[in-house]
Amino acid sequence: MSAVKLHRVAEGPEDGPVVVFGGSLGSDLRMWEPQVAPLVERGFRVVRYDARGHGGSPVPPGPYELEDLGTDVLALLDELGVEQAHHVGLSLGGMTGMWLGIHAPDRIASLVLCCTSAKLGPPSMWVERARTVRAEGTAAVAEAGVQRWLTPGYRIQHPDRAEFLRAMIAAVPAEGYAACCGAIERMDLLDLLPKITAPTLVIAGEHDPATSPGEHARPIAEGIPGARLEIVADAAHLGSYEQPAEFTRLILDHLERT
Repeated sequence: MSAVKLHRVAEGPEDGPVVVFGGSLGSDLRMWEPQVAPLVERGFRVVRYDARGHGGSPVPPGPYELEDLGTDVLALLDELGVEQAHHVGLSLGGMTGMWLGIHAPDRIASLVLCCTSAKLGPPSMWVERARTVRAEGTAAVAEAGVQRWLTPGYRIQHPDRAEFLRAMIAAVPAEGYAACCGAIERMDLLDLLPKITAPTLVIAGEHDPATSPGEHARPIAEGIPGARLEIVADAAHLGSYEQPAEFTRLILDHLERT
């Protein structure tokens, strides 16, 4: 499948180091809003994008593979005239980042892999979720998504933010969401992680029910040469949104080291 032209927003100095942000399944680029101003203030050029099938990006018919999502990002870099970029990805965005680090190492200055997995089963779960979404739309999985994304205490304390994220999931086109489920279903990067040479930071949420630190983040950090693992307290799957100050601090620290 050929690359699609991703919807993106670029902010910050045009001559600054480029940091590309890729989001979770079911999200759009607004999930990264807490990170924009702090990075721009430190001189970075921040480029947020919607994955294919999400937000303002095109929704080609499935199936999608992780290679398609990675190729879309490479096309985005080409279009922007960016030789090399830092890539920060959460969940599906982190999977895309790993693919880029493995298959396009010359284009990746560093990686930050947030709340993600190199192999996220069981496959039957993704088949069933894709079936549900194609039959009933993404609104049918929005509440369950928010329950994975945010800890119970945060949802109670910030009902408006929980509703914002619920609406974000429900707005994702059904085919885009379902086809990305298929890409995750078929993904297995575990044996390829040693090929990643970019300086890599792995960030996990302490209470992430989808990609737990022990089962998912640690194998990534152990598989990538020289990678570092940080576990953020009081964070579920969308840790960058629930604990933005700590995630942003870790991201900036990593970017400024590389």
